[in-house]
Amino acid sequence: MERMENLALHQPAWQSSTYLNYTANLAVDGQYTVLVSNGGQCAVSYGGEQTVEWRVDLGGVRSIHHIVILYVTENEVWEEDNWFAITFLGFSVYISNTTNKEDGVLCFRDTNYTTATIPNPVNITCPYHGRYVIYYNNRTHPPYPEGYFMYADTFLCEVEVYGCPSPGYYGENCSLECPQNCQDGYCDIVKGTCFGCAHRYIGPRCTKDCPEGFYGSKCLQNCSMTCGDPGSCDIMTGHCNGGCQVGWTGAMCEKGL
Repeated sequence: MERMENLALHQPAWQSSTYLNYTANLAVDGQYTVLVSNGGQCAVSYGGEQTVEWRVDLGGVRSIHHIVILYVTENEVWEEDNWFAITFLGFSVYISNTTNKEDGVLCFRDTNYTTATIPNPVNITCPYHGRYVIYYNNRTHPPYPEGYFMYADTFLCEVEVYGCPSPGYYGENCSLECPQNCQDGYCDIVKGTCFGCAHRYIGPRCTKDCPEGFYGSKCLQNCSMTCGDPGSCDIMTGHCNGGCQVGWTGAMCEKGL
């Protein structure tokens, strides 16, 4: 029986800029005993930038449950007087099947934290599937909320991405198979409901056939009213049942004679 595991551990990572040798991979190396910016265990961007981005490649599309981000503290108490908190504020996390965050889904965006309330580590529930987990922060639209640093930085000591190691499974122990008619075999890692259905099926678990008169993907297409049995067709192809009405021909009775 498999359990959720850290899918990001030792996977290839990238960041938009790097300070000295504090590379992106340091945030997925499993080491985070020294939470200082120059301690050799944290990924650090160059500094003085308006936008920063960091991402990890999970090696394939994975079913994700939650993400844990551990930020630099400089080994000081994490509270409102910790300078690094002001660089953490306003961050976002995306899940994408490409290296472009805009192709994916916004999993979390900080709009409410202050230096007194932002947690470290931060634990983000993110029940989606994708190949890339992308951390992003920007300082491109001043004025910024009170307490924000004027530049964007990455000071990521560890990013852990927990989920099921094998696709097509869900549940706390990753022991339950996703419903067989889920599109691409993926489902919500908590509830087991499908993100989309294979052709001709509908419902949260894609167990229902298209209702009478409809066919195709998501059952959104109407059977032709020129079918021999008007509005009655194959739920997969849309081909008419019972031939065509007089004056019409074609698999869907779409051609007038």
